Amino acid sequence: CIAPLPSLIVCASLMADSRDNPEEEQDPGLEKQEVVTRCKLAADIANRALETVVAACKPGARVVELCQLGDVFILEAVKDIYTKAKGIRGEKTVEKGIAFPTCVSVNHCLAHNSPPTDAPTVLQEGDYAKIDLGCHIDGFPAVVAHTIVVSEKTEDPALPKTAGPGSDVIVAAWTAREAALRVMKPGHTNTEVTAVVNKVAEEFGVTAVEGVLSHNLKRFIIDGSRVILQKPTLDQKVDEFTFEGNEVYALDICFSTGEGKPRQLEDRANIYKAELGKRYQLKLKTSRQVFYEISQRFSSFPFSLRAIDDLRGARMGVAECVSHGLLVPYPTLYEKAGTLVGHFKSTVFILPNGTTQATGSLALNVESEKRVQDEGILALLATSLTKKKKKKRTHKKGASAEKEADIQNDDDDDDAQEEKAQLMFNAHPGLLLLLRIVSAPHTLNITVF
Repeated sequence: CIAPLPSLIVCASLMADSRDNPEEEQDPGLEKQEVVTRCKLAADIANRALETVVAACKPGARVVELCQLGDVFILEAVKDIYTKAKGIRGEKTVEKGIAFPTCVSVNHCLAHNSPPTDAPTVLQEGDYAKIDLGCHIDGFPAVVAHTIVVSEKTEDPALPKTAGPGSDVIVAAWTAREAALRVMKPGHTNTEVTAVVNKVAEEFGVTAVEGVLSHNLKRFIIDGSRVILQKPTLDQKVDEFTFEGNEVYALDICFSTGEGKPRQLEDRANIYKAELGKRYQLKLKTSRQVFYEISQRFSSFPFSLRAIDDLRGARMGVAECVSHGLLVPYPTLYEKAGTLVGHFKSTVFILPNGTTQATGSLALNVESEKRVQDEGILALLATSLTKKKKKKRTHKKGASAEKEADIQNDDDDDDAQEEKAQLMFNAHPGLLLLLRIVSAPHTLNITVF
């Protein structure tokens, strides 16, 4: 998520802490196969919803209709699954649906743009569109975000391959996400992730946006208390922690060609999240009705006001709920006009044997002329996200023996790369990325291992 003010960062952490009470019975995590299955299913639906919206992002498409398309896809996808199953803790039914409403934020708009039904905004050729959404199954969320350049061209999914500052910021954010994924392993820390993300931004000459938070995800919790802060400042800091096995995170990367300072304009917030642990006797009947509907339909996940039929009544009720802390707004955030933004988000499973990128594997549709020059970044990571399992080999003669020897040599080379990467990491804490740059005129090809 992106917080517009430093105070919101503190609030987010405090709210998460209140729900992560160690004295209360904790929901199971990835150590339980049933949880893994639910998380993977939510991730698959989120990925397919993203692909659907990306494919529809063409010149002339209304932004609100794209948001509706993503939300409807998720609701239709979950409708017929787990219809007779019980919840992971024995609940009579399995809750499922939208974990984060579909947002399409264009050009200098940073995030949280999920407008009302009558919003007239349409996409134009060359717009930079950031799509952000999430799905949950039995309360286990999976979120994803991706940035594209809007184009009428459909014959090649890799087109348009534009160049310039806008492409640089997209490739930079994507590269930082890939780098950060390789730091997010048991034994490493959140501050190491922050270091590598900011180093990549420096390499591309772009700015890491302030207030961007990556949280751990738990059942019905989309903003847990373990936080990765993208860009520390004097006013914005979080505690250091060490990643552990069987954790889930929403890794959120947002870079800008401008100052990297989120701001609110005159737009009213259209996304809110209920704080179900808060108690207050609402005075207005409309407010009580709205909050009851919200708590029943959306639980503790963010929702768009567009999902409530009586929008006028909803706004009246929401105002009182917000003033007493029952609802938390997600305001639409912007950079300065003329600024371009790259935004990527992935749901990450940190497992004892490595890391899995559960969402956010769509290819880029832009290229950058800029290349990563830092030797630490270029040479440090020769490791894959997951640990390789060596194949069992038996003694064979002739050609078979030679083939086995080649395979063994390849694995030995992999092991040597792993060892070299670890040595480089020890020398340069926080840098955990291997990019293979293939030289070609005006082209940056990045291969991630």
